[in-house]
Amino acid sequence: MIKNAVCLISGGIDSYVTASIAKDKGYSIYALSFYYGQKHNKEIDCAKKIANDVNSKDHIIFNIEIDKFGGSVLIDKSLKVPNNKKLEDIGKSIPSTYVPARNTIFLSIGLAYAEVIDADAIYIGVNATDYSGYPDCRLEYIKAYQKMANIATKKGVEGKNIEICAPLLFLSKAEIIKKGVDLEISFEKTWSCYNGKNKSCGKCESCLLRLKGFKDAKVKDPLTYEFLPDWY
Repeated sequence: MIKNAVCLISGGIDSYVTASIAKDKGYSIYALSFYYGQKHNKEIDCAKKIANDVNSKDHIIFNIEIDKFGGSVLIDKSLKVPNNKKLEDIGKSIPSTYVPARNTIFLSIGLAYAEVIDADAIYIGVNATDYSGYPDCRLEYIKAYQKMANIATKKGVEGKNIEICAPLLFLSKAEIIKKGVDLEISFEKTWSCYNGKNKSCGKCESCLLRLKGFKDAKVKDPLTYEFLPDWY
């Protein structure tokens, strides 16, 4: 029997590989993406390509105006995305790109969607190894959310828990990219840069982590960059 899975797709490498893993495991994919007031639509455009690539049965783009709260450089137009941070300093503190409670909001909407379509799992591409220090990308968070989901849903009360799957949680960015190669994903369909220009900036934290991942994996990044760090 084919099982259903809700896949949270942002348009980046991690969510693409995660959805591809769910597809490879035989799930029927129901894609869910969010426009939450971010400064550009490039990641949503990529999410559409990714959803199509994993043969999603449906792709809902949910509009939620988190930007009304502010609190992050990704959604507050008066704030600039920080650049030129040293690679070794990334993850040491919670950065200004953290969007308050974002994964909790996204997973909660995903949980509602999962109940409606009788899904067995929700796949999310969080990563606790090569990441920017976000508190909602850790094992403790996934475990806590799973416990909440089990007691907060009709399916859970009936003993049919919706599994919160985070298959990339302990992989490095290089390992994620290698997994993507194995799954034959098209990296040119992804977007990681916090800026929405024609080319990736090559200076924001997300670009630096992406470039390091490709360098360590010895795989060529198909995207073009305005700037490349000396170590790349």
